Amino acid sequence: MTGTDALRQGVAAGLARIGARKKPSGAGILPASGRDARCTGAVSSRPGRQLGRCGTSNKSLRPAASLALALLLACPLAQAEPPSQPAVEDGPVGVPGGTLRLLIGSPRETRLVPVFGYARLVAYRPDYSIVPDILQAVEVEADRRFTLHLRPGHKWSDGEPFTAEDFRYWWEDVALNLELNPSGPPAALLRDGEAPKVEILDPETVRYSWSKPMPGFLAELAGPTPVVIYRPAHYLKQFHARYADPQRLAALVAAQHLRSWAVLHNRLDNPTAETNPDLPTLDPWVLKTRPPAERFVFERNPYYYRVDSKGQPLPYLDRVVALVADARLIPAKTGAGEADLQARGLRFDNYTFLKAGEAAHGYKVRLWQTAYGSQQALYPNLTCRDPVWRALFRDTRFRRALSLGIDRHEINNALYYGLAVEGQNTLLPGSPLYEPSLRRDWASYDPAAANALLDAIGLTARDGDGTRLLPDGRRLQIVVEYAGQSGEQGDLLELVRDSWRNLGIELFAKPYQVTVLHNRLFDGDTLMTIDRGLENALATASMSPAALAPLEQEDWQWPRWGQYVETHGLSGEAADLAPAVTLQALAESWVDAGGLVQRSEIWRRMLRIQSDEVYSIGLVAGVPQPVVISDHLRNVPDQAIYNFDPGAHFGIYKPDRFWLAPG
Repeated sequence: MTGTDALRQGVAAGLARIGARKKPSGAGILPASGRDARCTGAVSSRPGRQLGRCGTSNKSLRPAASLALALLLACPLAQAEPPSQPAVEDGPVGVPGGTLRLLIGSPRETRLVPVFGYARLVAYRPDYSIVPDILQAVEVEADRRFTLHLRPGHKWSDGEPFTAEDFRYWWEDVALNLELNPSGPPAALLRDGEAPKVEILDPETVRYSWSKPMPGFLAELAGPTPVVIYRPAHYLKQFHARYADPQRLAALVAAQHLRSWAVLHNRLDNPTAETNPDLPTLDPWVLKTRPPAERFVFERNPYYYRVDSKGQPLPYLDRVVALVADARLIPAKTGAGEADLQARGLRFDNYTFLKAGEAAHGYKVRLWQTAYGSQQALYPNLTCRDPVWRALFRDTRFRRALSLGIDRHEINNALYYGLAVEGQNTLLPGSPLYEPSLRRDWASYDPAAANALLDAIGLTARDGDGTRLLPDGRRLQIVVEYAGQSGEQGDLLELVRDSWRNLGIELFAKPYQVTVLHNRLFDGDTLMTIDRGLENALATASMSPAALAPLEQEDWQWPRWGQYVETHGLSGEAADLAPAVTLQALAESWVDAGGLVQRSEIWRRMLRIQSDEVYSIGLVAGVPQPVVISDHLRNVPDQAIYNFDPGAHFGIYKPDRFWLAPG
């Protein structure tokens, strides 16, 4: 059997599974029960109606792409069919229809559509409380046992039932399968190495439980890139060795020149990457364009789980079209009216230009508050491989000297018209945990104090140009590597370079493609990078302080320490600096803390350590984010917070309720 024949059979089988479906009626909310219930009720959202995806063909398997496409186009229109008990949006009612245009800087940014589409098992509200979303209800007992109730009649975007089997499949056949996941289940689901007990109580009820508290579990499910604890089992089983016909599966693997069925399965099973249009989804819009492309079309999910107060299925928008553009041209294209909703790729210094185009191109520019601890921060890599630089970066005096040697007032006036807040990378005044002194710590411009610290370290030797020398005789030249997509970063580094020159330190900026940069950081080759500061500087004590400790490899000040935690010791290295180890212990103690008072104190201790040790070097914060909104687009707030986690950028405001007025 050839790969094409095998795929043809898979497509035909998938199509055969989709038949006429009885439309459910009625809507209601199953309240969570029990004295310890914390998260109950329904959340607003909207389902949609449009072409449904018929069948489960894998059109990314190129030998049968044309056949699969022909079969897909032959499918009849699917009618909108929300669950029998959908989530009801209580906000202003809109009118269905229309296409929303977005600009993205690369094909990889298609993954932003499910981010701001923001369909989650549980979701943040704008006040940062967490409520059921895809789920009908959640029962929480002592932060250790979480019972998840699915909505009766809920379906995947291809019309197949969404049931507890999809949770079982992911847990037993994906997360615990060492061929698919050699490192085992996601670290976010482990408590002191203990995996959860996962119980399938009935087709609409799943229970996760641990022997110790897991207060961050719901937050992991509600994030912009959540831990997705379910998969479309009906689709993926045809690529899994436990379920698929061995000969057919072998033929599919061979046709794609892959090493194993596991590689094939992982390639097709990526619910947040938006690379496989055949993968059924619960998101408001379904990818219809196969990469590579310059124009990606997402169409309304006909089985979405939300309706408006009149019972109209959401999302209102028929389509979202993501147009790939050179990142440097996104401001100009936005100003020319080529986007209906745009924030990605726009900087504060684009505001004046964008404002000037409002009347001519039919949009408004809003300035939304940002929640970053620092608009951009410098991250000295404490886990870099170079032993001389590693020792230097691990010396607190050196990090403090670098911070004291930066003229933040000049940065604020030169780039942000004096509107930003100068200081370290810490919380903002909107957080109940905010301490003004922490933003000021080691953040005044004091070249004399900085030079004294460098001398005290022993960096007194200089060359003929006045540049200090490292202990091994090399010039003290810091190469700051960055993604190269933001002109803002380049402008900031120019100003930092001027300040550090007064300390006898040379700075060189080196841009890299994002993936290359990340790999260099993970491998310990990068000395320093520049990136956003603390993601959520409006945090409350009920939110995890994990971002303050070396727990993830994407923490650029200590990526290899985080890598060690995330891979359970299989790669990276264990933290061996006392304050960093203390931060890890405090983050762990937050999980067991008995209440908000204890958790608040843990947060404050961690913030003080971060501030005093200057593990990241903040510059300025509070820089507004320009958001361009078409004059025809409705239900988008004029004033809001633009943040990734929590917030999912636009997601927290539920874009499935955005709609386009005619005209």
